[in-house]
Amino acid sequence: MEPIKIYAYSGCGTCRKALKWLQEKNLTTDVRAIRETPPTLPELEAALASVTSLRQLFNTSGGDYKALNLKDRLPGLEPAQALQLLSQNGNLVKRPFVIHAKGTLVGFDEATWSAALL
Repeated sequence: MEPIKIYAYSGCGTCRKALKWLQEKNLTTDVRAIRETPPTLPELEAALASVTSLRQLFNTSGGDYKALNLKDRLPGLEPAQALQLLSQNGNLVKRPFVIHAKGTLVGFDEATWSAALL
């Protein structure tokens, strides 16, 4: 079975909780540092297809999101522009960001992850 690719940040409590959950379920992971190596444009495009709004891909509580005034700017951006921003700045991406055989998961919700990964 191919490892689950998870983009995470070591300083993020939700990421640590998600990684612990994956370990407890004995799932093989390929952990990437989201700040240093953000998800690629194709990975973000695939994720966009699995959410109901572009905003769900953004770490809306992060400092970079606020500094770039994305709360006001995001509604006026084309999806391609927004995805480009995400691919260039891992701090903007909602985490953890997971790519698995059946799709993409953004954020950690145990019930959602159980349904998708187990």
